[in-house]
Amino acid sequence: MHRFTTQHPDKGEITYQDRKRYLWLVSLLYPLVALSGIGLYYLTDNQWLFVVPLIASYIGVSVLDWLLGEDRNNPPEELVPQLEADAYYRWLPILTVPMHVLVLVIFAWFISSHDLGVPALIMLTLTAGLYSGLGINTAHELGHKKPALERWMARIALAVSGYGHFCVEHNRGHHRHVATPEDPASSKMGENIYQFACKEIPAGFRRGWQCEKERMERQGKSVWHPSNEVLQSYALTLVIQGALIAVFGWIMLPFLLVQNFFGWWQLTSANYIEHYGLLRQRKANGGYEHCQPWHSWNADYIASNLLLFQLERHSDHHANPTRRYQSLRSFADLPTLPIGYFGMYAIAMLPALWYRVMDKRLLALPHIAGDFDKVNIAPGRRAELEARYAGVSAQQPAAQEA
Repeated sequence: MHRFTTQHPDKGEITYQDRKRYLWLVSLLYPLVALSGIGLYYLTDNQWLFVVPLIASYIGVSVLDWLLGEDRNNPPEELVPQLEADAYYRWLPILTVPMHVLVLVIFAWFISSHDLGVPALIMLTLTAGLYSGLGINTAHELGHKKPALERWMARIALAVSGYGHFCVEHNRGHHRHVATPEDPASSKMGENIYQFACKEIPAGFRRGWQCEKERMERQGKSVWHPSNEVLQSYALTLVIQGALIAVFGWIMLPFLLVQNFFGWWQLTSANYIEHYGLLRQRKANGGYEHCQPWHSWNADYIASNLLLFQLERHSDHHANPTRRYQSLRSFADLPTLPIGYFGMYAIAMLPALWYRVMDKRLLALPHIAGDFDKVNIAPGRRAELEARYAGVSAQQPAAQEA
């Protein structure tokens, strides 16, 4: 097994072995799970088996999280520079990008060349969208990095689902305004995922475009200049998806529209759960306090973190946006989700269940302790929520109902 080692003047020899080093390969291969339904169809001629990849994602990964449990192991800080310099880790997300493109092309070919019923078409289209949405997560990992290759691969990954503004919007908008009422990508207590999506998706487009427009203006360029990063990714979408329509016919148009939207839904689901109800406090000068570790929800479940390039160690990501996935740290006493992201995505689609699982958990956080002034609350819902949850405090962890 590969070991990292250094000699420290005070601590002596420090060594670290990443026990998940080769398990990270599942991040590269996970997009291929989307094709499992097609494989099962060829084996059984049963079109209802197209649902298997959807079940595998929303339920199967959560079962694995429960079975495998958590990993809170952190690499020694003295060895992080070596860990981040290891090309093996760098190339895994880069090589994942062609996998996303390949999966989309295979789905397009399969749908255009087989006589399928409406339920089968729906299942296939949603599956394609779900796994294209994973491409946004791959782009998230790559888009925070400085090398040009990784930033270009992020744009290609975003092109698969037509979400080319994401990296600009996320890096320059969300990271600046996270956990404030001004951030459309930070959900509020009492706001369900459907209300959130109706606000977050169009606002994300607008903010991404505005951020890039301002960058172009600072450089003295037109917003339509070829160096506009949003336009570059959209142009790649036009090439990829335009080619699919040209090759496989107009049946691709509804397929691509729906799969694009469901890909966006995956990002919206992540945004919804990552900062739900968490609020940065105002300072005396009217600005917001610096983003702190307790302004993100975290999870240390092994399976989902392996599949999402450790996105669930979200507090460390916001503190160190350029830090690579293999180096992100777990910290004790932070807002913690009861299961990994995939399970929380499913729970979020049932608002009553979501509120039951999350609202008391939110109010019982030590830094909130039932104080609604420290919660990001949906407009018009405060009086109702205060009446419903009167008396919830940090001394009531048992109230975190699941």
